[in-house]
Amino acid sequence: MSFPERQIRAVHDKDCIRVYQAYNNAIAESALAQGTHVSPPFKMERMTWIKPSFLWMMYRAGWGFKDSGQSRILAIDITREGFEWALENSLLSHKANDFDDKEEWLALKRKTPVRIQWDPERDLHLQPLSHRSIQIGLSNEAVPLYVNEWITHISDITEQAHKISLLIQNSQLEEAQKLLPIEKPYPLNNDLKKHLGC
Repeated sequence: MSFPERQIRAVHDKDCIRVYQAYNNAIAESALAQGTHVSPPFKMERMTWIKPSFLWMMYRAGWGFKDSGQSRILAIDITREGFEWALENSLLSHKANDFDDKEEWLALKRKTPVRIQWDPERDLHLQPLSHRSIQIGLSNEAVPLYVNEWITHISDITEQAHKISLLIQNSQLEEAQKLLPIEKPYPLNNDLKKHLGC
């Protein structure tokens, strides 16, 4: 199946979209207990990246085995209104190349609370594909909005990630594929498509 080079694909319904994050045990346990991130141990002042692509999250976290800081993988359902607010208030990271004046770029960055990156999507072996997946970095006012207003549910999917990883190691690719979440194209209006370079 072929995909457009830049397209948001995710688990979503009429109310929510699912994103993924990987954390250490302390942050994961706190988030699961409270139903959202809690500071401490979560750091509100740091940029936090959310990823709608399951396989890109697996690539980033090495199926939860990469390091202790990413050993717990969380599936986080957030409101579509919040997700689209993030997209509307974002700046594409690669747009830096469009600015001759570095100060102008830095001033725009400081004013924009959300950063967007489009990185190569991954296959079951976590190898890069030709189409891209969106990564969304939240900072400044976007972080408390995410934590206090957008998150509707958090679940721990670390065990699922480990199971899929083991199936792949055992060359049981069909079985592994069946356990992947079904990610569908996320509908965007034309203004957002243009803004995100879709």
